[in-house]
Amino acid sequence: MKFNVLNPADCYVWMRDHRMATALMFLLVFPFLMPYEALSVNILIFGLFGVGFNLLFGYTGLLSFGHAAFFGVGAYLAGISVVHAGWPWWAAIVSGVVASSVVGLMVGYLAIRSRGIYFSMVTLALAQIVYYVFYKAESWTGGENGLRGVKVETINILGWSIDFMNPLNKYYVIFCFVALALWLVSRVLNSPFGAVIEAIRENEKRAAACGYDVARAKLLVFVLSAGLCGLAGTLRALHLSIVPIDSLHYLQSGQAVMMCLLGGMGTFFGPFLGAAVFLYLEDVITNLTRYWMGVVGIIFMLFVLFFPKGIWGTVLHRCEQWLIRKGGAV
Repeated sequence: MKFNVLNPADCYVWMRDHRMATALMFLLVFPFLMPYEALSVNILIFGLFGVGFNLLFGYTGLLSFGHAAFFGVGAYLAGISVVHAGWPWWAAIVSGVVASSVVGLMVGYLAIRSRGIYFSMVTLALAQIVYYVFYKAESWTGGENGLRGVKVETINILGWSIDFMNPLNKYYVIFCFVALALWLVSRVLNSPFGAVIEAIRENEKRAAACGYDVARAKLLVFVLSAGLCGLAGTLRALHLSIVPIDSLHYLQSGQAVMMCLLGGMGTFFGPFLGAAVFLYLEDVITNLTRYWMGVVGIIFMLFVLFFPKGIWGTVLHRCEQWLIRKGGAV
């Protein structure tokens, strides 16, 4: 069938079938749509954090309240690697991702034994233990003041020197890591394993009855989710040049939940849209009132009421319904 760029139905089907390419094309021009580059960098990082969380929550149906632990562990290990060990930036990123994945393995092994709200509470409790450990390790983490001095001014790739202090350069360096992460998530979701985790989300008992090793699949997706969140944490540490202790706080986990619900859980691009809406509202409203959290909370409730599938999820749903009414193939 011939593709017609002027036909909305053809455009929608193409974007749906090439979701990764669509997301990357939008993110390539995204910094030029924001008021300033630093905001676009924050949205890119927290969008990746939301993608990692969404893999567990949106696609597998496991609601975690402890994903700040992996975000913070990735940030702290990257920072410690630079400040205390003097490692290069790329080794710091690897150490942060590996450490967050290991912590994810330990937390996931304990948490997947429970279900429902008990799973959420176990992840929250274990994440608070991680928070306490890093808070008390003051000689390594800076304690309440956070870890300072995570400064990367120049990134050298194959003899090419990039000024990492330039906000636009920083955005596109981080974009490369986000693109790799999205490619990995896309491959997972399009694989048989992706079908297994979605089957677990729809009906865990039926998936087990079909012969799938549900416990192993849940643990594997938990570790993968933790690694992605850890990658987001390492990138934030390099972006800010500090690692605040708030990176491990449970409120950070709550932000991941809000971003996924705002954008649309179980959608590929939803976490980025949710991060963009949340952080943009935060940036604008903090200039108007110190009670910005209350205002954002009210706006969040309105979105939940009128966009129950999230912004991007609602757009996709309405496009599907429109295609059905027009008699198009979905």
